[in-house]
Amino acid sequence: MRLEQCGPNELVERRRDGLGRLLLDRFRSPLLLILIFAALVSVVVHEWVDAMVVLGIVLISAVLSTLQEHRASNAVDRLRSRVTLAATVLRDGAERSVASVEIVPGDVVVLSAGCLVPADGVLLAAKDFFLSQSLLTGETFPVEKQPGTAPVEAEPAARGNCVFKGTSVRSGTATALIIATGRETLFGRIGGALLAPPPETAFERGLRRFGGLLLHIMIFVVLGVLAANILLQRPTIDTLLFAIALAVGLSPELLPAILAITLARGAQAMARQGVIVKRPNAIENLGSMDVLCTDKTGTLTEGVVRLHRVEDVDGRADDAILRLAYLNSSQQTGLVNPLDEAVVREGCAASLRTDGVRKLDEIPYDFVRKRLSIVIGDGDRAGPLMITKGALDNVLEVSGRVRRNGRAEPLDDTLRVLIRQRFEDWSSQGYRVLGLASRTLPARTAYRREDEREMTFEGYLLFFDPPKDGVRRTLEGLRHLGVEIKLITGDNGFIARHVAESVGLESPRIVTGGELTMMKDEALWHLVRQVAVFAEVDPNQKEKLIRALQKSGRVVGYLGDGINDAPALHAADVGISVDGATDVAKEAADFVLLEHDLDVVRRGVEEGRRTFANTIKYVFITTSANFGNMISMAAASFFLPFLPLLATQVLLNNFLSDIPAVGIASDNVDRGWKRTPHRWDLGLLRNFMITFGLISTAFDLLTFGVLWLLVGDQPELFRTGWFVESLVTELFIVFVIRTYRPLHRSRPGRLLVWSTLPVAALTLILPYIPPGALFGLKPLPAGVLTAVLVISLAYFLASELTKRGFYRHFSLSGRGPSPHGRAA
Repeated sequence: MRLEQCGPNELVERRRDGLGRLLLDRFRSPLLLILIFAALVSVVVHEWVDAMVVLGIVLISAVLSTLQEHRASNAVDRLRSRVTLAATVLRDGAERSVASVEIVPGDVVVLSAGCLVPADGVLLAAKDFFLSQSLLTGETFPVEKQPGTAPVEAEPAARGNCVFKGTSVRSGTATALIIATGRETLFGRIGGALLAPPPETAFERGLRRFGGLLLHIMIFVVLGVLAANILLQRPTIDTLLFAIALAVGLSPELLPAILAITLARGAQAMARQGVIVKRPNAIENLGSMDVLCTDKTGTLTEGVVRLHRVEDVDGRADDAILRLAYLNSSQQTGLVNPLDEAVVREGCAASLRTDGVRKLDEIPYDFVRKRLSIVIGDGDRAGPLMITKGALDNVLEVSGRVRRNGRAEPLDDTLRVLIRQRFEDWSSQGYRVLGLASRTLPARTAYRREDEREMTFEGYLLFFDPPKDGVRRTLEGLRHLGVEIKLITGDNGFIARHVAESVGLESPRIVTGGELTMMKDEALWHLVRQVAVFAEVDPNQKEKLIRALQKSGRVVGYLGDGINDAPALHAADVGISVDGATDVAKEAADFVLLEHDLDVVRRGVEEGRRTFANTIKYVFITTSANFGNMISMAAASFFLPFLPLLATQVLLNNFLSDIPAVGIASDNVDRGWKRTPHRWDLGLLRNFMITFGLISTAFDLLTFGVLWLLVGDQPELFRTGWFVESLVTELFIVFVIRTYRPLHRSRPGRLLVWSTLPVAALTLILPYIPPGALFGLKPLPAGVLTAVLVISLAYFLASELTKRGFYRHFSLSGRGPSPHGRAA
């Protein structure tokens, strides 16, 4: 009932646009508006047939692109719905996990480290509860929140008893009463700046620059043709329509639809590989990625941590230490982690129980202290017992004594050296080592982190997470794809070195977080290119490393699943998380892996490159062919006593040539495109368009000469002959340009073949059937048709030879795809 009254907990209501809305959106396109203007001009001058033809082409193009984009959008929405954020709420006296969009005012939400706050609320209870709310207030560091009151007029930063939608929990636990959801939250009311679109990807930036290039060429050609034909005293209306048709003919008007289809098919293919795409436009970035930063747990290692041994300070097994560790891990309620799960499993296997034990308090883990403390009441003890577990150095930091042979002794320098030596020996063997300490405390109502002092060091917990089977082969596969791997971990350098060596990740030097703190930015930019392993880094340093790699010109991916990975995921060009990650990590990621497996990333990279390649193919094919034809028509209009093509013929040519373009989205891709990262290169595109456009222009001029000799001053036959030659060459040049390899060594996709052949057949028979007359086409004599087809074949062969020289030049110069897999 409350969900119906208040609406879903969303900032913007997600309404999937219907076909009608998508169709109307098509008519915002400047290209379609230009065509509609041309049709209106035809109506004004009573050229009814021209007007109907133009409007028909407009409508058919809009309908086809709308249907394709609608289908693509639905596919992407279905995939994204598989990765939804959830929250834990108290309903009917029990904890339930519900989708965040279903939360309503009055719900009581349970929050812990790693959670995104789903809506605005007031704290009912909190324990060492720290919140990162920089999104709303700009504060760099987490702030502590506690139950209480605050003035109504207080600013968000001063409301210490409130939590806000969009902020994230850094440490501690709390329960909050939800008082506002969706657009009624502070986040929703601020709107504007916070709801701005995500940063422009490299591919989107390339598209924008490409559009600017086409616009400049279009303006130059159209104004030149219009001015010259007016000076030659050609019919004004025909010249205007011809110039408009030139403008439309130069533009790849199906690019938005082709892009949507290609990205949707890429997203579906990646879903079959176990990768859910949250942001389709990032697929090209995944293909361009040339360095992947990752943690080790679950990625390079199995991710199933086992408690291997429990030992006292002298290296002897001790069941009493296991019991203390079990009490600590089984009673903690903060961030779920595999280390605590491993301790609980081992405790259960040893039949340990918690009978007679009462939990009195908890001091949750945070990334500064790197410790977790539980205070219990045990009937066998005189007073409350604090049990602290955490990183060895951080536990030793609050310890003043050590338990040996059942007695507590002072923790002197000699023992500290012994403990440190054991830690280094075990770490170099790949063990994750935690320390355990305890302290008897006086009875009181609450305990705080300041009570973690003068503790007795009990012993060590040794965990082991073996390297994954086949991970060495996966890393080798990524290297063959031109993707460098960098290990960034919070673990100590000894473990990091052991794991790196086990999986074949060579790094002569390991840089620690302490070194990063002392390093200047300029030095880091140089160092980050040479070092493959970074250890003992904190969340802010992870982000710093990502930024440094980007400064050095790399396209950086980051794979992480914890709350401490969120800054790096935000900063990376490609943020990758896993389905079981914290809310903060999943929300920050562009891709979510259904399996925590690096091989899934490798397959995703290949799919991203396939998607990128097919998108670029359409741009290459359309712009080079259209550019050549438009230059030819513009030049011919200056010298022929009539326009080389009517406006409707130009539009029909452009429309028919675009039909097979839909097949490019599923076309096969040469292996070389998958071997190396590729980026949008406007210079390469410009050179490609000019090179192949001029070849097209040369053969067009040859066609003009031959047609002038064969048909003379017969505009209908001349236009028909060139219409057939222009369209046939544009259809079949696709099979040359779609690959950098020799034509016979690259098999095109089935859909591309079977969408091209019928259009080619229609092109040849159109002059001989009644509908052709509507476009001013006339039957061609056999000699003229033969000449046109011979010229088309010669153009086909010339383009194939030119292509080989073009790609050889650009692959040797370090740009463009290479048959040998050299980087683009």
